Parts: sequence; structure tokens; C-alpha cells
Amino acid sequence: MTEQRSETMQADVYDTTGVIVGRVDLDESVWGIEPNIAVMHQALLRQQANARKGTHNTLTRGEVRGGGKKPWRQKGTGRARQGSIRSPQWSGGGVVWGPHPRSYAQDMPRQMRRLAIRSALSAKVRDGRLTVIDGLEAIEPRTKAMKGVIGSLPSARSVLIVTPGHSDVVKRGAGNLEDVETIQAGYLNVRDVLKYERLVVTREAIATIEGLWALSEARRVPSRFKLARLAARADAAAETMVATVGGEA
Repeated sequence: MTEQRSETMQADVYDTTGVIVGRVDLDESVWGIEPNIAVMHQALLRQQANARKGTHNTLTRGEVRGGGKKPWRQKGTGRARQGSIRSPQWSGGGVVWGPHPRSYAQDMPRQMRRLAIRSALSAKVRDGRLTVIDGLEAIEPRTKAMKGVIGSLPSARSVLIVTPGHSDVVKRGAGNLEDVETIQAGYLNVRDVLKYERLVVTREAIATIEGLWALSEARRVPSRFKLARLAARADAAAETMVATVGGEA
């Protein structure tokens, strides 16, 4: 008999002094899946592409001001024939095949976007880069206080602090710290999760993240129609195997 995996997992909860004060349940559909590297990569490229403004522009020879007069006559000068001083080979002339305003926006199916963020979060848990903290709102909104809190947690080169909503205390405390950024749980994205080495999530933000990204119960349990299709495929495979064995006999 195969052992069924639990739908929840647990993580240690730290206080602002770096002491473990308890444990919190984590939804396995968000924090415990096998990370899909290809989908994460595609989501990251999409996010970076969508951030491009695409306002770059160059002028063609027809758009550069001036150059309407032929610089010299066609023949008899000993020089190469020229029709305009705004031709691409001239300094100050037009640009050939230069960039022009365009959109770099990429589309991606919703289910793939959701899988990408769940894969990024699960990768943090797998690598031991997730820290759940409690009581962060109770500290002073000062850089010194926030620096002390981060210094008491497991070390990391960079930290992303996730809060359930807007927090003046956390924002002001981390605003001047190098390689420390804050983000609201509703704006969590693949780029920021992958960019920062350690993910520090407040205990209250766990519920917000899971409310946004967790799979519904209908998605976790196969429907009776899907089970019927799987059973039909298994029966067909069995019949094919029996027929093959019977033919060889």
C-alpha cells in the first residue's frame, strides 16, 4: 500500500530575536510541489519583457531633417555619386534597420503563471530559504531595529520581506538596508522571489499567499470523469497486453 502524502507541511516560526517560538502549517500545493524550472524561466522572461517600455526610436533617411538637395552633380566630379547628405553612409544621416517603438508584451496562460509562482515558492522551501517570522509589526520603525531582526535570522546575502498588506513599520525599517526589499503578498512575483536569496514571510502573510495561489479542492482530487477515463485506459492497455501475449503463445 502506498503512503498518501499529507496536504499540509510545517515550518518553524521565528520571533524578532531569532528564537523559534512555534510552527505553522503550510499548504503543500503552494510550498511543496516539484518546481517546474521551464515554466519559471518562461514566466521570468515574460515579466522582464513586459517591463520594457519599447519607446526606443531611430530616424530613417526620410525622417532626418534636411538633405533634400543633391550634394553635387552626378558626373564629372571624380567623387562617388550621392543623392542626399542624409543617406545612411553619411554622418548625421538616417539609420538602417534601427529600432522603432514596439511592444515587447508576452502572453502566458493563467495556469502556467500560477504554476510558476508556486514552483518558485516551493523551490525556496526545498532549498531551506524560507523563514516565517512573527511579531514584525511590533518593532520600532527604524533601520537599526530592522537590521537587528534580520541579523538574528538565518544569514543570507539578500532578503525579501513579505507582508500581508501595506506596513509602514516594515517599509520604513527596511527602506535604507542594502539588499533588503519589502513586498505585499498580493504583489508577489517570480522575479522577486528568485532574485532574493532568503524569503522572510510574516505569519499573517502565509494565509494571504495560500489564499491567492493554493489549488482548490476540486483541482486536488481527480473528478469521477477523470477517474473513469483513467480506468478505461487501464482496461484497454490490459486487453492489448492479453491479446499480444495470446498471439505470441
